[in-house]
Amino acid sequence: MLINCVAYQEGKKLADITVEAISDYIEIPGCFVWVALREPEAGELAVMKEEFGLHELAVEDAARGNQRPKIEEYGDSLFVVVRTVELVGDQIHEGELDIFVAHNYVLSARNNVNLGFLGVRARAEHEPHLLTMGSSFVLYALMDAVVDRYFPVVEMLEAELEQIEDRIFIKGSQRDSIERLYALKRKVLQLRHAVVPMLDALGKLHGGRVPMFCMDTQDYFRDVHDHLQRINSSIESIRDTIGTAIQVNLSMVTIDEGEVNKRLAAWAAIFAVFTAFAGVWGMNFEGMPELKTHWGYPCALAFMFSLSGYLYYRFRKSGWL
Repeated sequence: MLINCVAYQEGKKLADITVEAISDYIEIPGCFVWVALREPEAGELAVMKEEFGLHELAVEDAARGNQRPKIEEYGDSLFVVVRTVELVGDQIHEGELDIFVAHNYVLSARNNVNLGFLGVRARAEHEPHLLTMGSSFVLYALMDAVVDRYFPVVEMLEAELEQIEDRIFIKGSQRDSIERLYALKRKVLQLRHAVVPMLDALGKLHGGRVPMFCMDTQDYFRDVHDHLQRINSSIESIRDTIGTAIQVNLSMVTIDEGEVNKRLAAWAAIFAVFTAFAGVWGMNFEGMPELKTHWGYPCALAFMFSLSGYLYYRFRKSGWL
C-alpha cells in the first residue's frame, strides 16, 4: 500500500506526486523523490522497479522478506535492510524495513511493522537545512528512527532482569526464575540479531570508501553506529548477567538439594539406631541373657531413645536438622 509519494528540491517539498510521475521528477536536477510503502505486493514493487530502475536482485529480496540486516551496493544505488524491534506488552515484535536509495530517490517498504515513520518525514520537512543533503539524510533519519526504537526494548530487558535477580534467593522460586531467565535470553537474542549485523554493515556509510551521495552525511551515520555500539554493549552485559544468574540459580538448586540430602541422612542415622539394636535383640537366640532380664525391654527402649536423642541433638547443632 502506498503511504506517501513526495518530491523534494533544495530541502523543500515540491509536491505530492503520482507514481506515474516519479520517473519524470527524478530527472530534475537537485530533485529527489521519497516514496513510502507498507506491506507492498509484488505488483507494487514491479511498478517501483520500473519507475526507479531498481536492481532486480534487490527487488527480489524485498519481495521475499525476512532478510538479514545488510547494506548492499548496486551501481550508484544502495539496498538497505534493517530489522525493527517493537514492544507489544512484554513481548518483542519484529519487523523489517527495506530501503532503496540513490542520489535522486528514497523508497522505503515496511513489512510487519506496527509503528509507521510519518514522524521521520515531519522531522525532515521541519529541518530543510538538513534535507538539502538529499536522499542520504533521509536514509540516516529512517535508520536513526529504527535504532531509537531499540532503546526502550533494552530498558525493558534490563528491568526484567533486575526483577528476576531480586527473586533468585527466594526459596521455592528457582524453577520460575530459570524459566524466566531462558525466556529473557530469547528476547535478548531477538534484539541481538537485529543489532549486530547492522553494526557490521553500517561501516560502509562512514569512513573509507562510501557512496558519493553519502559523503556529506558520514558524521550522521557515525552517530547511528555509536548508538548501535552502545546498544550492543548493553546486550552483551545483559547476556553475561543472564549467564551468571543461571549459574547462581543452578547453584541454589544444588544447595537446596544438598540440604534435603543432609536432612534425609540425619534422620536415616537416627532411625538406624532402632533398626540396629532391634535387629540384634530380635534374633531370639536361647542363650541371649537379655531375653530373661525383667527390665531388659524398658532398658533397651530407653537406651535406643537416648542414643537417638543424642544423635538428634548433634545433627541439630551442626545444622543438618
